[in-house]
Amino acid sequence: MKNRLLQYFWVALGCLICGASINLFLVPHHLLSGGVSGLAIISYFLFGFPIGLQILIMNIPLIYAAYKFLGRDYTITTIFGTIMFSAAVDATQFLTKFNLLDEPILAALTGGLVSGLGSGIIFRVNGSGGGLDIIAAIVKKYYSLNFGAVGFSINFIIMLLSAALFGLKLAVLTLIAMFVGANITDKVVEGFNRRKTIHIVSYKTQEIVEAILKEVGRGVTILQGEGAYTRQRKQVIFVVVSLTQIAKIKLLVQEADPSAFMIVSDAAEVMGRGFTLPGSKDL
Repeated sequence: MKNRLLQYFWVALGCLICGASINLFLVPHHLLSGGVSGLAIISYFLFGFPIGLQILIMNIPLIYAAYKFLGRDYTITTIFGTIMFSAAVDATQFLTKFNLLDEPILAALTGGLVSGLGSGIIFRVNGSGGGLDIIAAIVKKYYSLNFGAVGFSINFIIMLLSAALFGLKLAVLTLIAMFVGANITDKVVEGFNRRKTIHIVSYKTQEIVEAILKEVGRGVTILQGEGAYTRQRKQVIFVVVSLTQIAKIKLLVQEADPSAFMIVSDAAEVMGRGFTLPGSKDL
């Protein structure tokens, strides 16, 4: 129960941030957002209908689809997120009067950044604000389609409408806001503390392991491998480190075995002891 209440709190906060972003940065410059909210903003510009109310109405058939295809629990979370987002957009409509940024390009960049932050908070706690989120979940569960392509197609149509109604310049600025928002969302969901994974193949495994444990303080896992050509058994050192620890490990490996083979790659997210949980540093 406590976890569910905490989830609802973060979803509500994310929705409030997204709603404020729309009214502070996008609407004053006739910029759009993606998905259902983008269509609602177009209707607002043309007819003056409240954006939040339109978002709520447009989400009704999508919520029904969520209940039919994704189950009760997901639907309840989606209904909460949809209501909160719709309410947040209309409740923060007064912010359109402030027009904090005079330059449309700055408004697009800032709007994308702030809305991406809000969306990232929602997705990080496995929440949903409705709209394309529902379509994404259905596509992911039942079809082999790449939702990135589906979402791009929908937003591309919105961009065409924007270009036809408000001009190519505003459509391009909207695209910039979407791009920035999508990247910030990914950063928030994955976490800004990105790590690196390192694989080391060496005949001096013990020396390297001891150096890493002593000098860097990171846990190490030893994997068993075999050379494909020589069929000789080898040990592979696997370690996850922060960006600032890579140079130190490179130096330690070079000192212990100059002929060692080492691969450094990105880790989108690392969870467990030594990283997101207190306790041992063992990997």
